[in-house]
Order: sequence, then C-alpha cells, then structure tokens
Amino acid sequence: MEIYFDNAATTQVVPRVSDAVVRAMTENYGNPSSLHHKGYEAERCVREARESIASLLRADEKEILFTSGGTESDNLALIGAAMANRRTGNHLITTSIEHPAVLRTMGYLEEQGFRVTYLPVDDKGMVRAADFAAALTKETILVSVMYVNNEIGSVQPVAELSRLAKSYRPSIVFHSDAVQAFGKYAIRPAKEGIDLLSVSAHKFHGPKGVGFLYVKDRTKLKPILYGGGQQKDRRSGTENVSGIAGMAEAARLSCEDMEEKRQRLYGLKRHLSEGILKMEGTCIHGPAGEAGAPHVVSAGFEGIRSEVLLHALEERGIYVSSGSACASNHPASSDTLRAIGCEKRWLDSTLRFSFSDLNTMEEADACLEILKELLPVLRRYRRR
Repeated sequence: MEIYFDNAATTQVVPRVSDAVVRAMTENYGNPSSLHHKGYEAERCVREARESIASLLRADEKEILFTSGGTESDNLALIGAAMANRRTGNHLITTSIEHPAVLRTMGYLEEQGFRVTYLPVDDKGMVRAADFAAALTKETILVSVMYVNNEIGSVQPVAELSRLAKSYRPSIVFHSDAVQAFGKYAIRPAKEGIDLLSVSAHKFHGPKGVGFLYVKDRTKLKPILYGGGQQKDRRSGTENVSGIAGMAEAARLSCEDMEEKRQRLYGLKRHLSEGILKMEGTCIHGPAGEAGAPHVVSAGFEGIRSEVLLHALEERGIYVSSGSACASNHPASSDTLRAIGCEKRWLDSTLRFSFSDLNTMEEADACLEILKELLPVLRRYRRR
C-alpha cells in the first residue's frame, strides 16, 4: 500500500502531461529562437502554451512569462519590481507567513536598502485588513501577499488587500504567490487587482523545473537574468519547451471541472480532520473547512516529534511532511506556526497532510486507522 499525502510539496505527473513532455522532447526539440523549421515548431509549441495559460487566467498572452518555477517567479517579481520602481519609494510590505522564496528575497532586498514591513496574522493565519492599511505609506511601492498558505491552507483576501493598496497609492505593485492556489481556484488577476502572480507546474501534476509569472501589461519589471534576450528581454535563457508544454497541459487539466474537484478535496479534508480530532492529544491548525484551502490539513499530535511520526507513517507506506518542503534545508520550528501563536507543545509535533484529485476517501480511512495504531505506541517513548 502506498498513500501519497504530500501534494503541497509536489504532485505526481499524470499520463497526459508526461505524453506532452515526451512529444515536445522528441518532436518539437528545436531551439525556439532558431530560424529554421525545427525552431519554428518549438516556438509554436511555446506560443500555444502561452495562449492556453493566458486564457485560463482571462489574461493576454503577452502577460505570461515562463520561468523555472515558483522560486524564480517570486524572485523576479520582487527583485524586478522593487528595482524598477525604487525611484518612487523604498518601502515593501509582505506577511510573516510567506514561502521562503518570498521571505528570503525580501531579506535580500533589505540588504539593498529597502525597508520591509512583515505583517502579523491572526490565529488562523489571516492578514487583518486594518493592519495592512496601517502599514501603507507614501513610500510603499510593492506588496506581496500569498494567495494560499502552503503549511496551514489559509486563503488571503488578496482582492480586498489590493483595493486598499491601490486606493491609497495607485502605483503600488501587488504581487501574489499563487503556487498553492492555481488549479484550486479560478484566479482572475486583472479582476482581483493582482499585477504579478507566481505559479509552479509541479504543484498541479505538471513537471518540476518550470513555472510562470503573470505580469500585468505595463507593469515595470527589471530582469534578473541576462543573456540572449528571450521573452522580449524580460527573462533570458532558452525556453524549457518540453516543460512548458507539460505545464500547459497540466494547467488545462487542473482547471477542468475545478469546482467539482475542489468539493471532493474538501470532503477528504473534512473527513481526515474530523477523524484526527477524535484522537487524544490532537489539534488542527489553520482555517476549518471551506474557510481554508481544500487540499491542506495541518495537524498537531501532542507528545510525538514530527519527524518520528513522519517516518513511522512512511514505514506503513504513507507519505506526509512536517511543513514546507522548501524549508527543510533550514530545519527549525515552523515560522508559520509561530506566527499564528501556536503553543510550544505543537511546534515540533505537527504534520501536514495534503491532497490532490488522485487521492481517495479509502486512503483517508486507511491513514486514520494507522494513526490510531501508531499514536499510543509512539507516546510511550515521548521525551521526558
């Protein structure tokens, strides 16, 4: 038995996507910048992918910029927009529970002389509109608020926050890391007031190493990669044609029957959460039910270290995580759990269960049964 409940870290590539990748590798293998026919075939593949993704966002194709994934998209959005607009101000705003790709980039920008405000969140991981409004200044040029938190699944009111920012100062650039949101929500950047939107393919059954950045028309953005001037000088480097083709196919699939799939995920989330809470010494972090994202459950198990329970589940064929996979190279208690005021007893005793539309209710039931077996056994060996 194998149960994969770590889909917030990465997802399994589905056959239609892998077929698209292989087809691009073996048939459209030319360099899209080459002037001959094979180059044209590759360029057409990239162009069609751009058109397809733009249509899903109700955007213009020229507003889609291909990158190597969410981290590059976040870096390009933040560094590119900050540097392009620094003559009009030096103040940036973000939240205390952003992904490391945002928080560490903000740290870099502080080293370059920018001033950054890190907004607090409430006990459900939500930004308070009053705190956000109070943080705005005449020097504010850029805001970055994630769409869905990757650890506890809180869904931020990005449209409301964007309206506050732009009513205060219309030139403020609003960025959102939507890596955990794309494919789960019908995102409309223009309608929601989002100028820059980061997405990564491997979170919705696409290949790793490819993503895109939505850049609203006329948004000023300095490149962070220099070279051959591809993608209209905004992101140099030969395009990852096969990855882009796979991402476009994965994006189309993830947006088909989205509401139906989301409700099924909410059913899994609700069933697993309720089952866990029936067990002694447990808690659920973040928004309950449909107040949060449909695919993330952050659960605390008192008296058992996260890593111990994670590996005990792994031995039984169940794969979960102890937080953000991208933060695992810098082991420490979760900044997100600290930010929501989590009690100390939960900081090193929390696991994240995250689903995709490939998961089933039978898998959730099996996971609950195994947890019931493991918890009393592991608690016999708790630290004293």
